[in-house]
Amino acid sequence: MLKLVGLLIISALMAFGADVTGSWKAEYTTPDGTQRQSTFNLKADGDKLTGKVVSAMGETDIQNGSIKGDDISFSVVRNFNGNDVTLKYSGKVSGDEMKLKVSFNDEQSFDIVAKRQKT
Repeated sequence: MLKLVGLLIISALMAFGADVTGSWKAEYTTPDGTQRQSTFNLKADGDKLTGKVVSAMGETDIQNGSIKGDDISFSVVRNFNGNDVTLKYSGKVSGDEMKLKVSFNDEQSFDIVAKRQKT
């Protein structure tokens, strides 16, 4: 009986998703060798994710955000040289770290790690 209760609690926690609400910062190198820094200001509401991505290019709203267990995904649209490009983020949250794959142009991707910022 105790094992069953424990499994039910774990299942319930996973259904609600990881705790990602807050500010996350990533420093990374893009495929063309450019050093970048992004801040992810996230808000989770059940399995729905909203927020903004802030970088040297400005602030952009998150679209299609979701959290399922420790899996996270969202996208943002950025303008590069007059062309809108959708960046798709997907990955896993583990405590104060998010490991994300950033995909764009349906053929290119790179990995980043974002760390939760303490307030």
